[in-house]
Amino acid sequence: MTHSRPASDAPFARLVVLGLGLVGGSVALAARERGLAQRVIGAGGRRSRLELAQRRGLVDEIDEPAAAAHGADLLVLATPVGVMSEVLEEVAPQLSSGALVTDVGSVKAALAETLPGLLPPGVSYVGAHPMAGSHLRGVEHARADLFEGANCAVTPLPGADADAVSRVVGFWQALGAQVVMRDPCVHDREVAWISHLPHTLAFAFAHALAKAPRAAGELSGGGFRDFTRIARGDPKLWADILSTNRKALVGPLQDCGEALSRLASAVDAGDTGALESFLDAARSSLSALSPSDFEREERSGGIEDARSGGEVPEISADPQKTRSATLRRIDDDS
Repeated sequence: MTHSRPASDAPFARLVVLGLGLVGGSVALAARERGLAQRVIGAGGRRSRLELAQRRGLVDEIDEPAAAAHGADLLVLATPVGVMSEVLEEVAPQLSSGALVTDVGSVKAALAETLPGLLPPGVSYVGAHPMAGSHLRGVEHARADLFEGANCAVTPLPGADADAVSRVVGFWQALGAQVVMRDPCVHDREVAWISHLPHTLAFAFAHALAKAPRAAGELSGGGFRDFTRIARGDPKLWADILSTNRKALVGPLQDCGEALSRLASAVDAGDTGALESFLDAARSSLSALSPSDFEREERSGGIEDARSGGEVPEISADPQKTRSATLRRIDDDS
């Protein structure tokens, strides 16, 4: 459904999205449908992908990154995190005082350390991480409702301009997200547990399936599909995510390894009492961490919405690559 709103009433005159993959394309489409900008401009990556986005109505126009950024009052970085500094450095001279920059990357501390120093005076950076995505990739899968009901961490630096933070928060809320505020380093520690560790375990399980009987797949059901869905994420993107957030991820991996070792010992011993105690403690941990989600899933009998956890425009390779390689990497999210 398209939301009607007079263009003159839009909170942003010129919204630019750099990187039109699933998440970036969904930002553009949702912003257009909700009337959040007078003009929505897409840039970055292959021309064919940009033209597809324009044909689908995700953006009003497409352009080269620097030209697109000229006069922008909100710039959304939806490229892989590994090229965000490089892309921002290219377009920053086109930004004027009062402009805002946000992003969609899931590792925030590294961006908080580098991006603000690339900006001209009067331009503010306020990081964000919408917890939404899919194992499906590309602008053709962009959805205007991708962020509805999804959590979105907004990660301002200490001393950030209050008006800039408020406007970025308002933007993500207008896209339908439930905003939570986090320090960038705290965000990385928490997302290591809540997102990166589950992906790591799913990848490890999928890797171990090489030793499973071939016919076992004939018996797969909903539990198998639910658990392995996130293991279908892009290997290059996720290798870089896990590597970049390694300091925050090592501890959770060790804790999970210790828990798995205890579980394996109880299984090996056939100790039903120990197994029941372990599983009961696991349920209690889930309930304590996210009681509303736990209760809702208990009532419904399962996960209601598997929207989050797949393609996120994340970290990619060496930022010293050539410009043509950079454009290809921007399209890695496409």
